[in-house]
Amino acid sequence: MTSVSLLGGADAAPIVLDATPARVPTTRRYLMCEPRHFTVEYAINPWMDPTRPTDTSLAVAQWTALKETYERLGHQVEVIEPAPGLPDMVFSANSGTVIDGRVLGAKFRAPERAAEADHFRRWFLANGYQDVVMPEITNEAEGDFTWTGKYLLAGTGFRTDPRAHAEAQEVLGVPVISLNLVDPRYYHLDVALFVLTEDLVAYYPDAFSVGSQEVLRRLYPDAILATASDAACLGLNAVSDGRHVVLPVEATALGEQVAARGFEPVYVDISELRASGGGPKCCTMELRG
Repeated sequence: MTSVSLLGGADAAPIVLDATPARVPTTRRYLMCEPRHFTVEYAINPWMDPTRPTDTSLAVAQWTALKETYERLGHQVEVIEPAPGLPDMVFSANSGTVIDGRVLGAKFRAPERAAEADHFRRWFLANGYQDVVMPEITNEAEGDFTWTGKYLLAGTGFRTDPRAHAEAQEVLGVPVISLNLVDPRYYHLDVALFVLTEDLVAYYPDAFSVGSQEVLRRLYPDAILATASDAACLGLNAVSDGRHVVLPVEATALGEQVAARGFEPVYVDISELRASGGGPKCCTMELRG
């Protein structure tokens, strides 16, 4: 941690102030889906290769370790039953955005994932959510919608239709800031940026258009900037509770930057699910309110 000394008069003892703020975790509630039917049988992003063998049992073991990590950190994890024939249903973040108890569902761009949305809609209704709106315009939920506590950062360029940003603002009643993604490897906002606290994010600049980079610089002048290698292991597909930051085990440089800002990196191995372009955040929908 960095500290600074402030000197008073000639005979005054130096006052040492810690320049790194204390990081305080808040208890979160998450919705996850076991990858019981996980495989890569189609390709809808650059990470997916149907000719590469996948290990479903390993995916389940890694997902279970992620779930247990959240529980060990004091968070509550709800689980939705996986449906046969939907191998990407494990990526629950793509199926709903929940803020203050309001739910905006998902409408997937790829037909292979379209049926996932209704499974999650039914889960919300069965679990007491009364304000559930299914979108008219394509949006892939927390894949492209990132709530900071102040703004809804909204990605577009590959999956979510830019018109969905206005729909999200109307349904959720929060200010929306549009960001354009330009690198197909980082096809969702949640593989290019994550929120550490309300006023601090980490992101990979080259994933964004020039104008969006300028927007991020203005909003977050002290942001953590990820390296190309940390972005390439989906290190930015991370989850923060305000103190603990759960991120892929390969993202060591990013973890060091996170630790230097007073957070505690918590590494998980989710390499098998990365074969489908997912990481910790993809597997984690936050239920807010």
